[in-house]
Formats: sequence, C-alpha cells, structure tokens
Amino acid sequence: MQTSLRQQDLLLRIVEEYIDTARPVSSQMLEKKHDFGVCPATIRNEMQALTKTGYIFQPHTSAGRVPTDKGYRFFVDCLMEKQTKESGFDNTQIKKIFKQLNKDIFGLIEDLTEFLAQTSSGFALSYIFQKDFVAKNGWTELFNEPEFNKKDLALDFFGFLEDFEKGIKELEINSSVKTFIGMENPFRKTKDFSIILSKCNFPKRKQGVISILGPKRMNYNKNIGLVNFCANLLADL
Repeated sequence: MQTSLRQQDLLLRIVEEYIDTARPVSSQMLEKKHDFGVCPATIRNEMQALTKTGYIFQPHTSAGRVPTDKGYRFFVDCLMEKQTKESGFDNTQIKKIFKQLNKDIFGLIEDLTEFLAQTSSGFALSYIFQKDFVAKNGWTELFNEPEFNKKDLALDFFGFLEDFEKGIKELEINSSVKTFIGMENPFRKTKDFSIILSKCNFPKRKQGVISILGPKRMNYNKNIGLVNFCANLLADL
C-alpha cells in the first residue's frame, strides 16, 4: 500500500465506522471521535488522497466516504495479520454451545449453521462434499441489514448464492479462513457481497465448508474469528 501510516490509520477508522453505522463517513465525524493529532484540514486532505488511490469513494457530492473493495481488502488483511485475537465473542460460551450440538452429522451441520447465523447476525451456509449436503440459515438476519433496502439487492443475493452453491467444489480453499470481497468473488452479482469461509473436517471423516455470506459491510473481525474458531473445534471432534 503506497500510503503513509497516518493514511492507513485513517482508512482503518473509516472502514470501522462504516461497518458500525452503514453511513458514509465524514471528516467532521472522524475529527470528533478520534484523535489523529492533526488539524481538520489535514484529515480532509488525507481522505482525498485515499479517494484518489482507490481505497474509499464518495457516493454523493455532499456525502462522506465509503470503503471500496480495495479499502475492505486492506482492512481484512490487517485483521488476518493480527490473527483475529480479539474476535468480539466469548470463546468459552461458544465451546459450551458447541458441546450441545446434535452429534448426528446432518443434525450437527444444521445446528452449526444456525449457530453461525445467530452468532454472526448474518447468513451462514455449510456444505459436506461427500454427501452433497447443504445447510443454510440466517435469512431474517440477512434481510434486516440496511443494504437490502435497495431495490433488487435481494434478487442479486439469490443469484450470488445460487452461483456460490454450484461452484463451491471448485473454489480453491483450505483449512485457513479465506475471504472474498465484492468483485473478488468468482460469481455473478458479486459487487455488493462478501464471503468468509473455511474448509473443515466434520465427524466420520467427512470434509466440507463452513461460511458466512452477506453485504460487504459486515463485521469481518467477529466473523473471521468465528469461522476460524468453529473450524478448529470441528477438527477436535
């Protein structure tokens, strides 16, 4: 990233604020909430520089800034470097819930998928390769997101999900968590959505995938940590 440390810090704050509020982030808001140690004019200049280099954009003339795919990618890469040590959920509680999951493999997948959806407040999909079995959960959580106030976005998501299910076997994924952001997704109707997924080992030596899908404005820190933690727990079953 050909940017200064100040610009990198500013970009991380912009992405965090946008994820939290779903509203374009203004220089005035950043100045009020964060101490960058510089004057407001400098913050505006740095935001202009980030806009020119493609990390953020201005959806309307009078609006603040919104992260681009490139901006989200920088944010997620920073999270992965930190190994998501602070994932935003109680690991002890997850272990407790996990022990109560139905031990039948299909029941486990259904319960696990519901757990992923509820804990992430997003849409979860799990898949067993050998059985060609798919479990999905989280429609209510997904469509409560403000992005789905946009016309036709739900139809776009259905097309995106259909392609994901058809192409899941061909995706190059391993046991580490992988993230596809916006146009990084190798599917149609992808520009508004992200996927966080990991290959995992289910009981009885069955391999598969667990994933969380949703708008690009998702809680990556929490969801990456959640997918990673559940994949590790599955490996110990």
